[in-house]
Amino acid sequence: MQEENIKNNIKTLSFGCRLNSLEAERIQKMLNTCVKTAIVVNTCAVTAEAERQSGQAIRKIARENPNAPIFVTGCAATRNPDLFAQIPNTMVVSNFDKMNINAYISALENAPCDIKTPGITKFKSTDAKFSKQFIQIQNGCNHSCTYCITRKLRGTAVSFDYESILSDVQAAVQNGFYEIVLTGVDIASYAMRKDGNPFLLSDLCKALLNDVPEIKRLRLSSVDPAVPDVKNIINLILTENRMMPHMHFSMQSGSDTILRAMKRRHTAQHVRDLVAMANGKISFSWDIICGFPGETDALFEETLCLVQDTKPIKIHAFPFSPRPDTVAATMPEQVDRSVSKKRVKIITDLSNKIRADFMNNQLGKTVQVLVEENNIARDPHDIGVKIVGRALPPRTICDVKIIDVKDDYFIGNAI
Repeated sequence: MQEENIKNNIKTLSFGCRLNSLEAERIQKMLNTCVKTAIVVNTCAVTAEAERQSGQAIRKIARENPNAPIFVTGCAATRNPDLFAQIPNTMVVSNFDKMNINAYISALENAPCDIKTPGITKFKSTDAKFSKQFIQIQNGCNHSCTYCITRKLRGTAVSFDYESILSDVQAAVQNGFYEIVLTGVDIASYAMRKDGNPFLLSDLCKALLNDVPEIKRLRLSSVDPAVPDVKNIINLILTENRMMPHMHFSMQSGSDTILRAMKRRHTAQHVRDLVAMANGKISFSWDIICGFPGETDALFEETLCLVQDTKPIKIHAFPFSPRPDTVAATMPEQVDRSVSKKRVKIITDLSNKIRADFMNNQLGKTVQVLVEENNIARDPHDIGVKIVGRALPPRTICDVKIIDVKDDYFIGNAI
């Protein structure tokens, strides 16, 4: 048992998207075959703040663990490897090598610390443990959004073959995960050929539901609303009750002027049409960048109007962060950050009101939930539910009657 514990003493810490957490798990399993002790940090570079937090955390880990080899990978490490390589005990592995075991072995051969007697002195991972299983279906992106550094750091879009995805899903179900979340950098761009025909994201969902009948809930991570297949996905959600009736759109703005400046490929009217197509049976959430260069008060108001018209139940709003080597970083009419932050608050407050109205309209209804931990569950719209009464184990899927709303949670009784 002691030998097994040493062998598996690989700790992980992830920043940014769910994909980073999923990749960290895969790296951990891969390293378990050849590394006794190590810390893996998967960094994020989507904003300057995310990159700063990554660096701060790694410096702290290095101070507290002077005898631990630290692998630093992810977008921030790929964008600025020299910065992270200066931190004691760190070995940088780029995004393009992060799933290559030989990259880690080579790094260890030139490790900046004594790896003969490695040890982790102090480490607390904040990586969340979920009752749902995330499955990666693709990587990279082919688009040229003017604010985004991700394409340069993760490369062009690559869709994974169906058999590989099917194998991952089957393994997840066998391990007791009955909610599956399909994730990637740009999952709406998923495109393969199967039996000689185009095989898109909606086709992938249909095939998985057919080939793995044990799946009880299938959910999608962030989706680009511009992709034509989104309409097929909406139709599938409307006709297949195992598809969760919630979609997260990578909106970024509700102003056509700003969307063009961002080189996004959808319009405000297109999103209105998609929401109308859902006919109130699907809820939506958005990402929104506030204070993009050239965003005037009037243009920001256009985004607020779209929010009022379409009523997304959650908005992840954040101030524009100019990323080096992107077009938007040097655009004229940069917006003062204090203005951007005010707009974040305005749109978040509006979204919170819409969310509260939506939740209050669910009172008295019976909904299916997935239990996570401590009797906290998630409903089909990805809203938290506090279940009162008997304790239920994680990964339980059951029906709950909503009896109250408190602190952005439903309160419910298990049926």
